[in-house]
Amino acid sequence: MTENTMTLAQRLAEFSVDTGSDKIPAEIFEHAKTAFMDWLGVTFGGVGDPMVDKLIAYADDMGGHPRASIIGYGAKKSVDQAALINGTASHVLDYDDTLVSFFGHPSVTLFPSLLALSEWKGKSGREFLTAYLVGLQVGAVIGVSAGLDHYMAGWHATSTIGHLASAAGCAKLLGLSKTQTVYALGIAATQASGLKRVFGTMCKPFHAGRASQAGMMAALLAQKDFTGPADVLEGPHGFFALFKGGVNQDVLGMLGLGWDVVNISQKYHASCHATHSPLEAALQVVEDENIALDDIAKITVRSSKMALDAAGRAVPATGLEGKFSIPFCVANALVSGETGTRAFTDENVNHPAIRALMEKITVDLDAGKLALEAHVEIETTDGKTRTGFSDILQQIPPLAIKKDRVGRKFVDLCAGVLTSEKAETIRQTIDGLEHLERMGELTRAL
Repeated sequence: MTENTMTLAQRLAEFSVDTGSDKIPAEIFEHAKTAFMDWLGVTFGGVGDPMVDKLIAYADDMGGHPRASIIGYGAKKSVDQAALINGTASHVLDYDDTLVSFFGHPSVTLFPSLLALSEWKGKSGREFLTAYLVGLQVGAVIGVSAGLDHYMAGWHATSTIGHLASAAGCAKLLGLSKTQTVYALGIAATQASGLKRVFGTMCKPFHAGRASQAGMMAALLAQKDFTGPADVLEGPHGFFALFKGGVNQDVLGMLGLGWDVVNISQKYHASCHATHSPLEAALQVVEDENIALDDIAKITVRSSKMALDAAGRAVPATGLEGKFSIPFCVANALVSGETGTRAFTDENVNHPAIRALMEKITVDLDAGKLALEAHVEIETTDGKTRTGFSDILQQIPPLAIKKDRVGRKFVDLCAGVLTSEKAETIRQTIDGLEHLERMGELTRAL
């Protein structure tokens, strides 16, 4: 079988099986460890959230073998329930990383299943990180192939693409053959779902956990030679035919030559990523021009259809809805300066000063914008207009700065759940994760 006769799933399976940890540069492992620390921090941040508690109660009702840790709760549940609960918890705050090629949030679909499997199967830190990088790369290839049309059709790529990424990562971790990996992708693809219509409700974070859980199930079934079609992605009535997209030969031709993990964008505001460019641009204009809030007459935000579809709520009623509201996020950033987890409460969404500024904000569609970039115009009471621009997905800092920011974010999110000494111990363990013999050594501290 040649590359020209292989299906996309077969090409991806070949990449997965043939990519050993020795083929991955040391710097790429550093990016993966940074992503893991960020994911772990946002998962600790979800501890105690009502939707997480509901899933734990559901797991208690279902029962099962307690083999995998629930982060921040000092308890274990079944492996598939741990993937679901930890995956949902890590997306509760909408504070987790994104990747352009994935068209969504990759790490929340990969780390939960891989951590649960690693704890159960006694996998090493290096095996864990390798599986993450392989799963991420597979997800990126499928994400680019599905394309913007997939996302704009109403599918939540974090969920749809996440099913496949999780399956690929888990297949790698379990050491599946090429044929079994193809099966895993087929089993995951037929489960893939996730509607953007549910944004602003508990269903959006659930998408991440469910994608991680389903991908792990796909790999475990494939390990038992549970079959799936080799052309599930590009074949008739397959993934691309129904969900939009098609095989991107250019990206496929680059498979194995680079790692998309270097393009992961961590969040430093606890809201939908589509809100970040507008609020960053607004903050920069106000700072550069020394504009007093009382002098603002009008703010106009010009964003893409993608951004407006994701974060176009004009008048949010709850803190959760506020995460998907460009007007609220811009107004809140200018009024309070607090854009972390404490900003998104029901009380803050209805704060009089923030509401008053929101009434001055207009969000317009700019057909020339395709992703999350935004222009902001601020008109002051003296009739002058100042403009600013931000494209958060293109403003990814170097690895050293990323590691520093993520480290500080981790400590902040763990406060109230871990002692500072325990948080620091976990940070040090992650720093040397590729040398850890068993991931269980880490999960015992979670």
